[in-house]
Amino acid sequence: MRLRPQRPSDGILSGESADVYFRRAQTILEREGLDPIVTVEVFGRAAGVLCGIDEAKGLLAHALVDGLPAETLVEGLDDGDTVATREVVLRVRARYRQFGLYETAVLGMIAQATGWATAARECVDAAAPQPVICFGARHVHPDVADVLDYAAIVGGCVGASTPAGARLAGLNPTGTMPHALVLVIGDTVEAALAFDRDVDPGIPRIVLVDTFRDEAEEALRVAEALGERLHGIRLDTPAERGRVTAELVGEVRARLDQAGHGHVRIVVSGGLTPDRIRDFRERGAPADSYAVGSYISGAGPIDFTADIKEIDGRPIAKRGRIPGMTPSPRLRPIDLAAWREGS
Repeated sequence: MRLRPQRPSDGILSGESADVYFRRAQTILEREGLDPIVTVEVFGRAAGVLCGIDEAKGLLAHALVDGLPAETLVEGLDDGDTVATREVVLRVRARYRQFGLYETAVLGMIAQATGWATAARECVDAAAPQPVICFGARHVHPDVADVLDYAAIVGGCVGASTPAGARLAGLNPTGTMPHALVLVIGDTVEAALAFDRDVDPGIPRIVLVDTFRDEAEEALRVAEALGERLHGIRLDTPAERGRVTAELVGEVRARLDQAGHGHVRIVVSGGLTPDRIRDFRERGAPADSYAVGSYISGAGPIDFTADIKEIDGRPIAKRGRIPGMTPSPRLRPIDLAAWREGS
């Protein structure tokens, strides 16, 4: 999957979001008249599903704007690549003052998104072959919710809840209805009928059935009211009521089937983790898909590091690292001009 190119924010391009010492380094080097050609390599401290690197490519495409001199070379992997611990995922050779200010942003883009994508992949692997949807936007700041949802899709989720995040991945947002709608209308069936009347016909009719009554009872009421138009029901029983269990999913499935509603799918949500998803599957719970929120959104970033490995063609490195470029046969050349023109 490739991120749709977009222009980095003014805060990123200005360096306002950079560690201040990079700004100071830029000032010192400028005053000292130094601007060598450096080769920088970026690698991660743990294995995972790489994400955020396409956003970093877009930033570099805007940073390296001065005619792309012959010595400039950028190589990297892509969003969605599975990477090993300490594998080089990005290499940049250019004049240091052209891009050194953006080290903080590049590392942050890759670290956070890779953490989210890797957590999503854990859930997807646990649920396979049933699909997983990301409902994690409510757990992060809205300014980064789109990146979270995009990263979850890179990690293997089939959809995500925010229009902004889904748009980055070239998809439509995925969602059902909030408990707030059911509570305000006052009845699950009436809320379902209103949804059916007022929402675009192309949106699947998936209805929450845990707000007021027994989940199996509500599922049957909704199925009778909507008939073939009902695509599915979502179980989101809160912890205060024992959460969704494999037994509950089995009961709801059986009662729907007995009443002739075998077409209705069951979506399970509410505090899901890979372990809980595996437990559902091991117990034979007939869930058709899973919606995961906090496990993905709460994943910590995977630490990435940027090292200068050459200066003006001379191998160099800080103590503890090996000077010179690291053999990295999977790296591919990046067309920065194309990234810049597409944003």
